Amino acid sequence: MDHLIGTAALADALDRRERKLAVLDASFYLPTEPQNPRALFEEAHIPGAQFFDIETIADLSTGLPHMLPDSDAFAAAIAALGISNDTEIVVYDQRGLFSAARVWWMFHAHGHSHIAVLDGGLPKWRAESRPLASGAAHQPSPAHFAARLNPDMVRHRHHILDIAERRSAKLLDARAAARFAGTAPEPRPGMRAGHVPGAISLPFQHLLNADQTLKSPAALRALFAERGVDGTEPVVTMCGSGVTAAILTLGLHHAGLPMGGLYDGSWAEWGGRTDTPIETANG
Repeated sequence: MDHLIGTAALADALDRRERKLAVLDASFYLPTEPQNPRALFEEAHIPGAQFFDIETIADLSTGLPHMLPDSDAFAAAIAALGISNDTEIVVYDQRGLFSAARVWWMFHAHGHSHIAVLDGGLPKWRAESRPLASGAAHQPSPAHFAARLNPDMVRHRHHILDIAERRSAKLLDARAAARFAGTAPEPRPGMRAGHVPGAISLPFQHLLNADQTLKSPAALRALFAERGVDGTEPVVTMCGSGVTAAILTLGLHHAGLPMGGLYDGSWAEWGGRTDTPIETANG
């Protein structure tokens, strides 16, 4: 299964029902945003979709938002959604492309690659007047799902400390430029402003077309090349809490470059501590 699927291809697959297919709405909003993603799911979703809550399918023991759960917990949560290892998965979100890539990364990190992101998400589906359903999702029969963590896809604070000290990888930060520079506040209280020393700003919106579809592989390769990323050095992505960083990871894959790792704690961890080095626009 490819990493992207178009709206027409998904509609055709749902109409034909020739393969085992699960559709997941993985919508998420920042703490400063008033939207309730589950309530919006119940108002309108792609027919047959399940709601994937990244706040609860998570490691809740760390004090950090929606951290990647271990393989046993992830497998149990996915099995409860009726998904097995031979299920093909399409994940989307209500904004276009914001949090769906996070769930795509979560599955890859746990060894399951039969998952595609709906290019353009629910907004594109709506714009094309495709069918929608409402109400709570149908409760599926539990399945069996086996997961095995690929540690190369996950980076932790000690890896980022090494990058900051030795410049041992390219660290791409998907947050808005003003947050990266430290001139705009963080959406979570108690966060210091700025960025990891040596990090490179690449706001995730730069990877998207106006309709929230992902840019072409050639356009993405050019974007990454402008920041010195050409596949010859290790790459790590990060953002505010590990959600939009996955858009950069998806973009790397779409561009034909190594996906690298994702700093799961991201700025929620780094900026929430007092013992991690920080730079701002002024150095």
